[in-house]
Amino acid sequence: MRKIIVLSMITLDGVLQGPGGPEEDPSGGFNYGGWVAPYSDEVGDKVMEKLLKPADLLLGRKTFQIWENYWPKHADFWPSINEVTKYVMSTTVEKSDWNACVFLNSLSDIEKLKASDGSDIQVWGSGELAQLLFKNDLVDDLWLMIHPLTLGEGKKLFDKGAIPAAFTLTESVVTSTGVLMAHYERAGEVKTGTVGA
Repeated sequence: MRKIIVLSMITLDGVLQGPGGPEEDPSGGFNYGGWVAPYSDEVGDKVMEKLLKPADLLLGRKTFQIWENYWPKHADFWPSINEVTKYVMSTTVEKSDWNACVFLNSLSDIEKLKASDGSDIQVWGSGELAQLLFKNDLVDDLWLMIHPLTLGEGKKLFDKGAIPAAFTLTESVVTSTGVLMAHYERAGEVKTGTVGA
């Protein structure tokens, strides 16, 4: 059984759309692309360096199409990106010139992938795919890079479909620019009670 780890840069109001630049994802009239850029620092860079370890990737079609145009030319920042297997969830794209791409087109394909032997599987960006994984209880870990701003618009990580689920905080770092980088592991069902009882 392989772990599926969702890694996401989000705002305080949960937006994950277009963190890397103005042209990354302007869909829906989104005007705040590149909102992550002002928050970079050495502390965050060190955590990101750790997270960009060799691991298989599971990507939604939109994120994949952004990445296949960017990463092959910028692999010096993420040396393993061209060699690791990139699993792509898509019903419309079936091939790519980028090395080591495997295309999936159903939830059962993802379930078979998770049940197989191999390394951890990282999901970067891919909001719709992440929501599908949350809805079907397929997320084992979360790495959230929570940035200190609200945007009030844009695609959100937990927009629809997440099931009730408990997580345990296992590691956290706060950068000099106020970004909370937090690692959560799945911790079973949601427990309730009465405060002060």
